[in-house]
Parts: sequence; structure tokens; C-alpha cells
Amino acid sequence: MDIRGELRDQPLRVGISTRSLFDLEAEHEVFVQDGVAAYVELQREREDVLVEKGSGFKVVEKLLGMNEDDNQPYVEVILLSKNSPDLSLRAFNSIKEYGLNIKHGSFTSGRTLAPFIQSWGIDLFLSNDTVDVQAVVTAGTAAARLGSPPEVEQSKDLDDEVRLAFDGDAVVFSPESDMIFKEKGLHAFFEHEKMNAKKPMSVGPFGGGFLKKLSKLREIHLDEHGVSKVRIGIVTARNAPAHERVVHTLRAWGTPADEAHFVGTNSKAPILQAMDAHIFFDDQEKHVRGAAPVVPSGHVPGPHSPDEPVIPAN
Repeated sequence: MDIRGELRDQPLRVGISTRSLFDLEAEHEVFVQDGVAAYVELQREREDVLVEKGSGFKVVEKLLGMNEDDNQPYVEVILLSKNSPDLSLRAFNSIKEYGLNIKHGSFTSGRTLAPFIQSWGIDLFLSNDTVDVQAVVTAGTAAARLGSPPEVEQSKDLDDEVRLAFDGDAVVFSPESDMIFKEKGLHAFFEHEKMNAKKPMSVGPFGGGFLKKLSKLREIHLDEHGVSKVRIGIVTARNAPAHERVVHTLRAWGTPADEAHFVGTNSKAPILQAMDAHIFFDDQEKHVRGAAPVVPSGHVPGPHSPDEPVIPAN
């Protein structure tokens, strides 16, 4: 079976909550302040009102655009919601209006979505719910908590690329190198990385099934010049000499990146804005907060304090 057949047989599956796909913050505020009954009444009143796009909308739209045949897709998107089935009508009405090929979903009336991730065969879960995201990551599936849509509109919205940017350690790669720094300090970290430069790192939460399928999608869309419509970028606080292990690891995995930015102590936000990424994933909340005004950003729960410095740079 060729790579197209492989991905059609086992598509890249993205599970996304309604609050990540759509901007439902006003409705959520009613739920928090006035309760379930008022929320249900509001949603029914707005059943035929188009919902505005949320943080995860653009990357979902772009990934679905990589399908060559909607009946044999490379990418499938599953709508996952804690709303009741009754309130699914507004969500699917908006999906139809936007022209998204999303046909499947689960609506749980307030119950956690985490148990349904494996049932659907999800490779990436995007949600605004911290508890659900943590449970999914702990179970071994790529997941991130999204916030509000960025303040800055993307400048290349009309092109046919999809651009995904990832932090390295504790996102694509395991946090094992973090531990060297935390336990033994900066000098030991750099010595360890130099000694192990050609030894592939272990996979992190995004380095397993999700990245492998994304890399297959990238390969399918390579043109005759070796340029793909699926662009994968690494934006990491590593700098030389610790950068070398990143390159050798991705090479060994067979999951090449189109861009790698070794920013050290510099801000990631300007790089992400220049890349015009459709989404960015990082395990440190300070980087997510810094990037969120210019790019949809997802926090990946990690093994350390959200703002604790990891993977040092000099």
C-alpha cells in the first residue's frame, strides 16, 4: 500500500471541542454566570445564528483542505462537545455554513470527553478544558488547551498551505533533557547534548502518532521542488550546540521539519508571526501567552511548573 492508501486507511484524526472550533466565549459566560438553563435557552435562540470562528478554526479548515477526496480523506475532524445533543444543531449548522467537511461528533451533556478520545482514534485533541486536555496527554495522545483567537489577523490567509509550529522538548521530544538541566545545571546539560548529539531523543506527546501522520500528509503534498503545502516548524529555546540533536532526531524518525528556529532567550512570538503559523504548541505557559496575540496557541501540559524555565539557552 502506498502512502496515500496508508493515510486513507488510517486518517489523521483531529478531535476539537466546540469552544475551540468556534468563538463561544459570550455563551460560555452566560453558562458560568446564569447557569445551564439560561445557556440552553440562549443557544436555542441562536440556533440559526452563525457562530464566529475560534482559535482552532483556521488550522482545522487548512488541514481539511489537504484532502484530495472528501470520501477518502487523509484528515478527519471529529467535533467533541460537553454540550447536550440538542445543542449540536447550532454547531453543525455553522459547520455547514462554513463549508467544513465535518460529519461526526460526540455530545456528552457535561461529562468529560477524555474517554472518547481512544474510541474515535484521535491523534490530536484541541480543547479549552484544562482537565480534559491533561487527561488526554496523560493517556498518551497529543493534546493542547487553546485560548482566545489572536488579536492579529494572519497575513497570508488566502494561500493553500497549512503551517504548524511546535516547541521541541516536552512537546515533540520527551522532557528527558529538561531533567539533566534541572538536576545538574546548565554546563551538564550542554555537555550531555553534545555527547548525545547523534542519539535520537525519545518521543514526546506530539512526537508519536500525530507527527508521523502529519509527516505522511506533508510527503503526499510535496511538489517537484521538494516543497510541501504542509509546513512543519520547530521553534525552540535550544541554541547551539544543543540544536544538533534536534536535527539528528527528526532525521532518525523520518519526520523532517521545513523550518527550525533556535531562538535561545529571544521571544518566540516574532518568529511565529514571520512564519505566519496557523497554530503553535508549547509546554510553557509564558511562551503560549507571549505567542497568543499573534498566532493561535496551545498549551501542552508538561511535567514541570508551567512557567519554570526549561531547556536553557546562553
